[in-house]
Amino acid sequence: MRAAFIQELGPAENIRYGEIDPPVPGPTDVLVDVEAVSVNPVDTFVRSGLFRTPVDFPFAVSRDLVGTVVSAGPGAPGFAPGDRVWCNSLGHGGRQGAAAEQAVVPVDRLYHLPPGVDAAEAVAVVHPAGTAYLALFTHGRVRPGETVLVAGAGGNVGSALVTMAVEAGARVVATAAARDADHCRSLGAAEVLDYRDPDLAARIRECSPGGIDVHIDTSGANDLAAAVDVLAPRGRIVLLAGARSQPVLPAGPLYMKDGSVVGFVISHATTAELAEAAVAINRLMGSGRLRARSVERVPLSEAARTHRRIEDGELHGSRVVLLPKES
Repeated sequence: MRAAFIQELGPAENIRYGEIDPPVPGPTDVLVDVEAVSVNPVDTFVRSGLFRTPVDFPFAVSRDLVGTVVSAGPGAPGFAPGDRVWCNSLGHGGRQGAAAEQAVVPVDRLYHLPPGVDAAEAVAVVHPAGTAYLALFTHGRVRPGETVLVAGAGGNVGSALVTMAVEAGARVVATAAARDADHCRSLGAAEVLDYRDPDLAARIRECSPGGIDVHIDTSGANDLAAAVDVLAPRGRIVLLAGARSQPVLPAGPLYMKDGSVVGFVISHATTAELAEAAVAINRLMGSGRLRARSVERVPLSEAARTHRRIEDGELHGSRVVLLPKES
């Protein structure tokens, strides 16, 4: 079968497009004909070796897919040939990736796609939305009526954070570039502030006099001093980006507020956590409330170029979807 794969870790140029052996499913696996594959920053981390995880070569890149079930093993109940499905956790932990004409998915990492949802639109949101759900609910423990600050709200994860927090009954303060303000408001953000404002901290305090209950910075800047400064009593700072960041933690002010800082990597999420997130993702996709801001469809053969575009910072708020059948 045709796939986008690597023979060794390294730069984007290591990605080849060509023939590899088709995957062989086990008894608890589902064989899927792949319709659409997304490309995430984390895919570049795995390919380059920045995020260390077991990899068997040749290694098909990417973790997210939407496709159609070909067959399901005897230990994979609930799936039948012809079912349309999605997954957002291949391509790490010893599992082959999704960037191929077919993929094998463990049954506990596969979910039904809501009726009427476009494959490319769906695959573009399932990873950002999974990250957002884990940040808000699994680690941030957000509750209705709380105030959530989303820094970088105009991006893919940021947009999903705003959508999910608003849907959960939280009040969202978004920081973003001025050009993204209308987009953030359209998602339900109560306040949208320009992240370049030199008085940003004062603006946040003005619109949230009780403080920020959950603070999430999608940019990876992780300015903990600024975050702790605006934190509410018992507020939570959730770290989900910035693998190389080394901020200074103002420990005294943090513990005096009974505050906490927690970080997570979606690749470490349990299958139970991912399944819980999938329920919320499917509900929001099915209702049309969770959509990618911009989707660019390209052939699977464009995988290497797409990885390079991500690493060069070309894709602001846009998602590139690889289509195996158009290669």
